[in-house]
Amino acid sequence: MKKRETTQAASTAVDLVALSEYVEKFATKRVVVLGDFVADAFQSGEITRVSREAPVLILRHRETHVVPGGGANAANNFASLGAKVLAVSAVGDDAAGDELIRLFREKRMDVTGIVRVKGWTTPTKTRFLAGWAHTVGQQVLRVDYEPKQEIPAAARKRLKAALESRVKKADALAISDYGFGIVHPEELRGMAAMRSGALRVTLDSRYRLTSFRGLKVSAATPNEAELEALHHTSIGTNVAELERRGEQTREEMKLGSLLVTRGKDGMAVFEPGKKPAHIPVHGSDQAVDVTGAGDTVLAAYTLALAAGATPIEAAHIANVAGGLVVMKRGTATVTREELLEAIHGSASETPA
Repeated sequence: MKKRETTQAASTAVDLVALSEYVEKFATKRVVVLGDFVADAFQSGEITRVSREAPVLILRHRETHVVPGGGANAANNFASLGAKVLAVSAVGDDAAGDELIRLFREKRMDVTGIVRVKGWTTPTKTRFLAGWAHTVGQQVLRVDYEPKQEIPAAARKRLKAALESRVKKADALAISDYGFGIVHPEELRGMAAMRSGALRVTLDSRYRLTSFRGLKVSAATPNEAELEALHHTSIGTNVAELERRGEQTREEMKLGSLLVTRGKDGMAVFEPGKKPAHIPVHGSDQAVDVTGAGDTVLAAYTLALAAGATPIEAAHIANVAGGLVVMKRGTATVTREELLEAIHGSASETPA
């Protein structure tokens, strides 16, 4: 019989072979992603000189690159990890909306649940990257374009209908709430699938995690800064405060698990009736770019839970995925193959 390798983190052992088996199942899962779809635009240029008009750099434009951001990045990560993605969101009838639809069609993602809203602005974050020839560009400015009005009632009705029809055939619902008005907790309360608790629901909400209190959410994945803002506190190196606020949040929302991401300090997992588990960061603690890492964690954690992993096992999988994506520049994703390779690499390095 083949011996199974384990790894130890904060007195929580996991079976690395089992982790890879869960990841193998990702391709069999159907996930509805409901959230604020954002276009992340990167404009790169070479520094030519300082302007005579004002003390600013003049950049010679080299290229513009657009990738899915916000909830769209979460959907993109689900797809890269092998899942069948059913996207439910809204975009404007603008160039950014066109580009997101095009990118997802290229990935053969179901985009029929993405509502086009005339006169509405697709949330767009444009980052300007400046550098010299043969150097890596550094971000010098970000310009955000945001909707100036709520989504019309007719479009909201179409969104709700798209969501209700898709969750009937899904293994999980992932909610990615960036605060642009796509997600309304009140509307979710009226859904039969949410009331019954039959659907596995995961949540990443930047500004209003506890607004989803009372919904049958299975798990949530806030970062430490969001937890601090929620409780008007500071955590830093105060592990006791982290544990107190984490458990308070999990209990208040009646979650099956709460996964708190902590950057270079790893993750903390909270479950009912168990002591908090602390997982050190995977790989290097010197991240190249943390943009969108939370979306990767949401995708990996959701798929692992849907595949049958325990919250601790799912957290280890998400930890590896997060550790991989922060070593990439810009808004990026992790593929299922990359995740499996990293897990197998960890297994081979573990002493027998």
